[in-house]
Amino acid sequence: MITGMDILGAWVRGWAVSRATPAPVAELDGYRVEVGLPGHRVRYLLRAPATVSARARTVAAPGTWLKTCGSRSAVLPALTPAWTAGETEYLMAFEGPMPPVAVPPGYAVTVLGDGPAWDVVVSAGGEPAARGRIAVAGGVAVFDKIETEPAHRRRGLGRVVMHRLAEAAGARSSALLASEAGRGLYRALGWRVVSDVVPAHVPEGAA
Repeated sequence: MITGMDILGAWVRGWAVSRATPAPVAELDGYRVEVGLPGHRVRYLLRAPATVSARARTVAAPGTWLKTCGSRSAVLPALTPAWTAGETEYLMAFEGPMPPVAVPPGYAVTVLGDGPAWDVVVSAGGEPAARGRIAVAGGVAVFDKIETEPAHRRRGLGRVVMHRLAEAAGARSSALLASEAGRGLYRALGWRVVSDVVPAHVPEGAA
């Protein structure tokens, strides 16, 4: 079982496996990931808002991201004008196996990979309808990139993807980072919110 802010470390380690980045580096206030992509050079994951002000002043290079566990009211005042804040996300956890879900008629499911990451694609008529990825690090399964095409939404395909991913990975402790829209779906599936997460970044091209 993962508890408290252990979930932040569990999530970022699994996220790094999923995105094929270098392993996270533990820092006093959280974690750093050298992502190395245009617009997303480096990512800092902070356990609490207390160090946002110092980080915002000292790491504000273009392409830098901060994701902080805490409320918007605590995080936003600590940012400098160089930072652009995004919508609140939600660090969530689930314990135990995912309940089985029937595949709706007309859809086929393909599982790809043999660990530590797996992909699931749900298709209809040979065209992708939904997809997702799961990566395991330190015994925790982290869900990533769960998406359903607009024409195939509200048919339970997201649940199919998550069940098949969890089954492939043998997931017993799971974590994910959800959007506002996703939070309701995951809570309906039995996930719990561990913390609000406020993202912010310095855009490429910023001085």
